[in-house]
Amino acid sequence: MTTPWGELAPIRFPEDPRDRLRAWDASDEYLLRHLAEQDVPLSGTIVVLGDRWGALVTALARHAPVQITDSYLAQEATRANLARSGVEPGTVSLLTTRDAPPERIDVLLVRVPKSLALLEDQLLRLAPAVHEGTVVVGAGMVKEIHTSTLNLFERILGPTRTSLARKKARLILCTPDPSLRRPANPWPHSYALPGDVGPVSGHTVVNHAGVFCADRLDIGTRFFLAHLPRTRGVRRVVDLGCGNGVVGTAVALADPAAEVLFVDESFQAVASAEATYKANGVPGHAEFRVGDGLSGVPSGSVDLVLNNPPFHAHQATTDATAWRMFTGARRALRPGGELWVVGNRHLGYHVKLRRLFGNSHLVASDPKFVVLKAVKR
Repeated sequence: MTTPWGELAPIRFPEDPRDRLRAWDASDEYLLRHLAEQDVPLSGTIVVLGDRWGALVTALARHAPVQITDSYLAQEATRANLARSGVEPGTVSLLTTRDAPPERIDVLLVRVPKSLALLEDQLLRLAPAVHEGTVVVGAGMVKEIHTSTLNLFERILGPTRTSLARKKARLILCTPDPSLRRPANPWPHSYALPGDVGPVSGHTVVNHAGVFCADRLDIGTRFFLAHLPRTRGVRRVVDLGCGNGVVGTAVALADPAAEVLFVDESFQAVASAEATYKANGVPGHAEFRVGDGLSGVPSGSVDLVLNNPPFHAHQATTDATAWRMFTGARRALRPGGELWVVGNRHLGYHVKLRRLFGNSHLVASDPKFVVLKAVKR
């Protein structure tokens, strides 16, 4: 990666030499080049929101920026990339979207996220710290920046325009207007589940911004809820990639004796899962963990893993996340433990499960989804 401050070789996390996806794109390069060409004063408090894998803050490390991310994997990639570049620990402040933001922001750099809701929530959280002299620059690939994206900057921060496109990347240039009357932050959002989804019927779901399907129950989860396994006698259950936690909450409602671990790499998702669980006064024991799948969970300590794996990493379509989840589940499950997976039929998860577990059983299917079960022998 070529930057005005030298060459970088950032990696994704966890590092996989077989992974051909880069840890940066043309919009990261465009943003850094703009800062240098326009001689933007990189002083005061510099905040980088949504840095995908830490390439931006690594390039700007000498200016001691603050990174704000919703992704545990992005945060770990940032730590690794800073170390690879010889940056002293503590030079860059690493915050999550759930942390209190800085009280004053002098330069705000925004890597446009896939979720418009997350962008809205974060701009509203950061807006009180932005002042008239704050430099605000957003960046994304052309396909990621829409009229609705620009409207958010305009409505929350001030007058906004876009740059010319370079290598299919574009910048968002915003002039803050401190006198702007900003809307109230609508997040988190809550709704009641329909009455035909098993133990969680009629219960409350809480979604923080950026969580998948924040205003309704998605059809894949609905299908999964209709075919969850009986858990009586099962001691430890993991809702892997928990999102808003509705699957793990269904298990806890059906079987208060079960210990449920909610895991996701999104800080927003785990906060949503905990809020959903607590909103319904669920009895029993639960744990909420942000992390890379089941890494850190002792081998052979889990009875049941429930999983609706994503097949996108930002804008890239990839099965790497699902493969890592399945591999982690096999390690964490005790002999006889089960992994239950819901997914689109065309993804072919049964092939991966057979390779890992030596077996794959079809539990249920419809024209769009399948629920599969694999047993650790």
